[in-house]
Amino acid sequence: MTTFFLRTAAFALAAATSGLAIGSAHAAADPAAIVKHYAEIAHAKFSDSLDAAKALDAAVDALIAKPSDETLKAAREAWLKSRVPYQQTEAYRFGNPLVDDWEGKVNAWPLDEGLIDYVDASYGTESDENALFVGNVIANPKLEIGGKTIDAATITPAVLQELHEAGEVEANVATGYHAIEFLLWGQDLNGTGKGAGNRPATDYDKAACTNGNCDRRAAYLKAASSLL
Repeated sequence: MTTFFLRTAAFALAAATSGLAIGSAHAAADPAAIVKHYAEIAHAKFSDSLDAAKALDAAVDALIAKPSDETLKAAREAWLKSRVPYQQTEAYRFGNPLVDDWEGKVNAWPLDEGLIDYVDASYGTESDENALFVGNVIANPKLEIGGKTIDAATITPAVLQELHEAGEVEANVATGYHAIEFLLWGQDLNGTGKGAGNRPATDYDKAACTNGNCDRRAAYLKAASSLL
């Protein structure tokens, strides 16, 4: 852990030693103690993030098991709560390549929502920059990109990992917080005005399904939540 946070801890060490130099009454700085303390704080924040992500996963399970306005609201609230501890960890990205190796799978933004699910007609139907702009993996069990077929007949965490940044397009965000956000709220059509997406709970109700493919939508949400 010390190695993991050493580079960023150097900033804390520099700040601490500068302050100590100002007042001779202060005791000499102990670099090892500073690094240890820094790592302990980081570990606590990442642990809190993990606990909140597990709570979100449980709320997703409840939504899928019994889709309703109440379970959808609870899942949204769990998502919002999970963001608080996670955002406190973002400072640890800088200077830490080990964090950057996986952070894009967790918090990449913005995303081309049409890769994942249905979108409004105003979204458009194609993009010169992204062949999967409206790929809609939830509606399509097979996707083609760069001459390669992606088999999504069963939506699993492995499929989402294959889709994430497919074709080396950063907007193909298939995993992480913002993919889950889209699946919980739906597309935000308010522009710069107040409001959010308004996805109905029936998008997950296999008996009274709205917008089709409710079983696959549930599978995608669960796979994304499990990966998180």
